[in-house]
Amino acid sequence: MKKQYSYIRTGILGLLLSSQALQAQNKVTLRADAPTQTINKNIYGHFAEHLGNCIYGGFYVGDSSAIPNVKGVRKDIISALRTLKVPNLRWPGGCFADTYHWKDGIGPKDKRPTIVNTWWGGVTENNSFGTHDFLDMCEELGAEPYLAGNVGSGTPQELADWVQYVNFPGKSPMSDLRQQNGRQQPWKVHFWGVGNEAWGCGGNMRPEYYADIYRKYSTFMSGNLFKIASGANSSDYNWTEVLMKNIPLHMLDGLALHHYSVVDWNKKGDAVDFTEEQYFQTMRSACFMDTLVRKHSAIMDKYDPKKKVALVVDEWGGWYNVEAGTNPGFLYQQNTMRDAMIAGVTLNIFNNHSDRVRMANLAQTVNVLQAVILTKGEKLILTPTYHVMEMYNVHQDATLIPVSIQSNNYTYKNEQLPAVTASASKDKAGVTHISLVNIDASKPQEITVETGASYKSVNGRILTSSKLQDCNTFNQPDKIKPVAFKGATIKNNQLTVKLPPFSVVVLELK
Repeated sequence: MKKQYSYIRTGILGLLLSSQALQAQNKVTLRADAPTQTINKNIYGHFAEHLGNCIYGGFYVGDSSAIPNVKGVRKDIISALRTLKVPNLRWPGGCFADTYHWKDGIGPKDKRPTIVNTWWGGVTENNSFGTHDFLDMCEELGAEPYLAGNVGSGTPQELADWVQYVNFPGKSPMSDLRQQNGRQQPWKVHFWGVGNEAWGCGGNMRPEYYADIYRKYSTFMSGNLFKIASGANSSDYNWTEVLMKNIPLHMLDGLALHHYSVVDWNKKGDAVDFTEEQYFQTMRSACFMDTLVRKHSAIMDKYDPKKKVALVVDEWGGWYNVEAGTNPGFLYQQNTMRDAMIAGVTLNIFNNHSDRVRMANLAQTVNVLQAVILTKGEKLILTPTYHVMEMYNVHQDATLIPVSIQSNNYTYKNEQLPAVTASASKDKAGVTHISLVNIDASKPQEITVETGASYKSVNGRILTSSKLQDCNTFNQPDKIKPVAFKGATIKNNQLTVKLPPFSVVVLELK
């Protein structure tokens, strides 16, 4: 028999369907009468770490470069990310954040000290891209900056000074220094991470110890700040329990969570040359995000029933072996239709849990892990993940429409996952958007969508390709891109949608 589930009540991995359901009709029901909330645009945030060629050779080429730039930042990247409507950008790490001393990256560039990036490749950086460069770039992008503070090797004074330097409008030692360096008005940075991965590269701390450290550092961070604690590594639910129990709610605005879609940390596999088994296991890891969000949220609900504290998934995405011939510490990997599936499934999960998930950051923006942009010299390509993020940006700050789903199985050998995931919203103009993903590697899925309202028209776009392993390259930059979708019809307030295998569709209903 086929079971019905709601994203609000039942985890994706908890859905077990019988073999008879394979031939049955998928069904999505829009629950417009259910309690709802806004899908915070910051769910669609990004992450830019000093790692490999994300900053240097990615975003930043320097103002003397022949590549067109604004203050050293590539104009084509600025244009692409504006189209993506990037709401926030996290910087400078990641593991790098807890070795970064912000004063090394201000003032005349030729006077800045160098630093060895001990986490990522052991390369020497000249600190030519620092606080002013990043915050000015965010203004160009129209994105809010999210600064990750150094708790691992820094001091409370250092972090407090950084807050004052970028935010204080009056006269003070740090605001005077900012003005000496050419910036009169503060940037008013709202989002602040108090350390990163304190359980690992941020200090190998116990949660009890970090809870006290967080309380100490955050005490000296003054102003209207959204302070985010270093949260759990994937399914470390004890970390969330200890922090929620020991950090007063008035000191905490967000709690981070990191989870990567990985086949096996010891044998991650190739980014392009992968098998269906590796694809299935990657998608199982991606779908596990739903379980993580539900379980961490349930713990948070015990201490914060009014949901004041946001769950901030500030690192997520696929992680594979680096491309052959590249520096292993640079984490450069190609981006295929598998990554589009990860993005579509994950963003549906975040949308449907937007009562608690109110910020997230894909790792990472340029040339690292599940990047939305890859560069090679003056060339630039947009990845399948970029296109999914662009298709989904219609959900930013829209009103969530809860969905209930009946889904067929995607079966590989003796393992099963729900083939279809979905999320829906209504924007400020009253237009309804539905995002549908079919992760099945070989079978199309026909879906009935009960809209519960009267719509006169439906149109949309689809992202798919002939093979899961397909990707955009510098020789074929547009091999994968969204095209008009003709597989949806509407009659008597019911949609019929035919999804090809491994495809992402976003529909617009009016």
